[in-house]
Amino acid sequence: MKLVFISLALFSLSLPAAAQTPTPAVPTPAAAAHPNAPVLTLHDALQTALKNSLDIQISQNNIEVQSLQNTVGFAGGLPSVGVTASNNIVINNTRQEFNAGDPVQRTGARSSQYAVGLAGSYLLYNGGYVVANRKRLDELQKISELQLNSTVQNVLADVSLKYYAVIQQQRYIRTLQASVELSRQKLNLIDTRQAVGLANNADRFQAQLDLNAQLQTQQQQALAAQQATADLLRALTLDLTTPIALEDSIPVDRSLRWADIEAALDRNPALLAADRQVRVNELLVRVAQANRYPSLGLNAGTNFNRNQNAVGNTLFNQSYVPYAGLGLAVPIYSGGVNRRLVDVARVNTKTAELQRTALQQNYRLNARKAWEAYEQTLVLVDTAEQSYTTARKLLNLVQMRLAAGLSTLVDVRIAQQSFEDAGYRLVNYRYSAKSAEITLRQLAALLTP
Repeated sequence: MKLVFISLALFSLSLPAAAQTPTPAVPTPAAAAHPNAPVLTLHDALQTALKNSLDIQISQNNIEVQSLQNTVGFAGGLPSVGVTASNNIVINNTRQEFNAGDPVQRTGARSSQYAVGLAGSYLLYNGGYVVANRKRLDELQKISELQLNSTVQNVLADVSLKYYAVIQQQRYIRTLQASVELSRQKLNLIDTRQAVGLANNADRFQAQLDLNAQLQTQQQQALAAQQATADLLRALTLDLTTPIALEDSIPVDRSLRWADIEAALDRNPALLAADRQVRVNELLVRVAQANRYPSLGLNAGTNFNRNQNAVGNTLFNQSYVPYAGLGLAVPIYSGGVNRRLVDVARVNTKTAELQRTALQQNYRLNARKAWEAYEQTLVLVDTAEQSYTTARKLLNLVQMRLAAGLSTLVDVRIAQQSFEDAGYRLVNYRYSAKSAEITLRQLAALLTP
């Protein structure tokens, strides 16, 4: 009877405390580690990535290079003008004999020769080489712009995935913290019971071992969160020691429709760039064919020559000669090189077409797989949310029963394990659904900061 009275007394003291102190809300790990760190929203992270991304800067440099090259002069459609000049001074030892008159012998006779020339040439026709080459340069510039758009989509997707990966790890820690807090309460309750002789050392040792194991798991999870944060900072091109705090949710957009995704796949910049690459190779065929046609060019210029000799028949000669004319070059035989160049260009065009087809098939396959994962994971998220809510209720109930002496340590551990597993599954399914959503938007080129 005395033992029952003590048990009822402990129940009356501990039950209100358990009722007034539910499982506490644990602050976000990043905010707890950096209390003064600014909250970095996904929008801010994406804007920072677009501003600092080295890949985007490289793509922008490629556009600048293609823009500088995309000119008529670079395609060979503008005239070329050059100036040549020479000045030669010659010291001669001369001996001359003539049919009539005395011979002439001179030592150290000086002769000077000056020549200045201005020459220009302009290609009038070369089998359409200039036109095809200019179109090729224009296509290359457009390809570089499309590649920049593709790089932007890749950066946005990469940062988004890394951002939510950090939140995923933080949500793991929150689940563990709630379970650790219960283990602490369980250990304190056992200490209280042991003080009045209602618990033995075996129960306390087991409770301490459970708490230590959960603390170790929490430390390992904290390391995983730190590494995920380092990956995010690297994607943002920020210093790895930059303190940041992230949002604490993984929202999933449930409004995506497969018909919209499928229709937008054709607008993917990588696929558009592959289409233009086929066009570039077709133009390279025309460029190679131009070498088999005659080349007609206009040449014009002027030459100025001045020769002055100390001895000889001509002591001074000066001329100024402007000229203009047409030049025609007809290829007759080149060992079959031009024909083979055309054949090589045609094979490269077929290769570009095959690469475009393969890329289209891969993108469509990846989009379909991501859509199936998206649909299936949304269903799993709904089930996981229900399981998580039930597991939390079970954990609270077992906590109250333990305080009342109606649950064993085994019951508490099973409830904790169920709660942790439910929390892990919910976070994993949310992250998987978000990953599938991001992949679909990336393939459809729908990602925006």
